[in-house]
Amino acid sequence: MLIRVEIPVDAAGIAKLLRKVFAGNREADLIQQLREDGLITLGVVATDDYGGIIGYAAFSPVMVNGEDRLWVGLAPLAVSEKHQGKGIGKALVYEGLDTLNEFSYAAVAVLGDPAYYAPFGFKPAAEFNLHSQWPDVASAFQIYSLADDALVGVSGLVEYSAPFDQLPA
Repeated sequence: MLIRVEIPVDAAGIAKLLRKVFAGNREADLIQQLREDGLITLGVVATDDYGGIIGYAAFSPVMVNGEDRLWVGLAPLAVSEKHQGKGIGKALVYEGLDTLNEFSYAAVAVLGDPAYYAPFGFKPAAEFNLHSQWPDVASAFQIYSLADDALVGVSGLVEYSAPFDQLPA
């Protein structure tokens, strides 16, 4: 297995993986729209020994109260069913966090299972008076600070880019 930054030739394999893992087109369409709009800050793939895509993590810009604070959102995170439970998702998240830190991004937001994301250091966004544009998922909305001062004096709405709201459910 190899963990690396995605390259253009990976697009078809990423779309295929997302369609299988999420049983539909929503996430694959989302990534395609983000890619077309230039809104993928970082994409990380896991490949098998033959170069096939077996895992993917995407990071895209989020705004805080309408302001760009060099924050990104992690979505989606996917690992093929055959390869789940082997630490691939964990490796993808850590690679993404390390790379974003190297490029001086300040924080990462995620909507996901707190039991999964807490070991990485994600904390409930509500602890910092932060919320997403989706109030019904408040307990799953979490923040990871990459910079020491990322959460200082910050509160309010953390908003994902338009493609997250424009796709059909």
